[in-house]
Amino acid sequence: MSIPTTHPFAFDPTYGMRLEELLAVEPPEEPGGFDAFWEARYQKALTVDPQPVLSRSQLTHPDWHVLDLVYLSTDAFRIGGWLLLPREGQVRRGLVVGHGYGGRDRPDFDLPVKETALIFPCCRGLSLSRHPPISENPSWHVLHDIDKKDSYIIGGCVEDIWLAVSTLAALYPWLSGHVGYSGISFGGGVGAMAIAYDPRIDRGHLALPSFGHQPLRLELPSVGSAQGVQEYQAEHGNVLETLRFFDAATAARRIRVPMLTAVALFDPSVAPPCQFAVANSIPKFNEIFILDAGHFDYPGSAEQEAVLRDKIGQFFRVP
Repeated sequence: MSIPTTHPFAFDPTYGMRLEELLAVEPPEEPGGFDAFWEARYQKALTVDPQPVLSRSQLTHPDWHVLDLVYLSTDAFRIGGWLLLPREGQVRRGLVVGHGYGGRDRPDFDLPVKETALIFPCCRGLSLSRHPPISENPSWHVLHDIDKKDSYIIGGCVEDIWLAVSTLAALYPWLSGHVGYSGISFGGGVGAMAIAYDPRIDRGHLALPSFGHQPLRLELPSVGSAQGVQEYQAEHGNVLETLRFFDAATAARRIRVPMLTAVALFDPSVAPPCQFAVANSIPKFNEIFILDAGHFDYPGSAEQEAVLRDKIGQFFRVP
């Protein structure tokens, strides 16, 4: 075990909890109308034609054809990203790859998958999908329209993932039933909500998932976007009315496909109890991989990440 003992934070990023306590964290009480809220959004998203436009990218890689991608999401929001196609073999699986709250400036060329079409979307307001006045700063982005449940930006980001799946379906219709999702941190939390209501996604990998157990997320000292929400709550006091509908742990209870969830025992950005609330809520077909720390460098991280990477490759192997 290499859980960090020295760190610069004014709080303990383990929150004094051991593994057995973390594995006992349950999701919060859910609001009435949770399913109706998300099912209506999903049905609306299905009516959108993503109209994908592909162009040759300036990026190159020996193993992948790299294409710049733009598609339409809900509310006619233009989403930018990349499509990777394998230089060898056929396209037999699709994979949508989410990003953390830092956004994304290039695709991840090192994912251990073969014969797979990979879409790397940038969720609305971030990186290639920047759109002033939406802030790219995570502490402000996470607050955009937080006082309006139906237009809160996190809901739009979930819809951006659904439209990425629609884009894969439009480009490669034979991939139906063989589209996965992989996301970390912000992308892990958004991914839990997306997978829960999209039967087109057949399996998912969530790493250090955010937005889990929103009542705890409001209480546990953190850095980054969670701190931004806590400061907003301290000033306005009404944020939970919206956030209960955007709880990754509540959504995870609805997931019915195979999952690989990586969660950390120490994390200053996404409190471990909130991560475990997501992992613990997935009913079945879920392997939980334990990392010593997240959002923080620590001894042994390369070795743990290598083991996880091998598991990801097996998890998303072509059918």
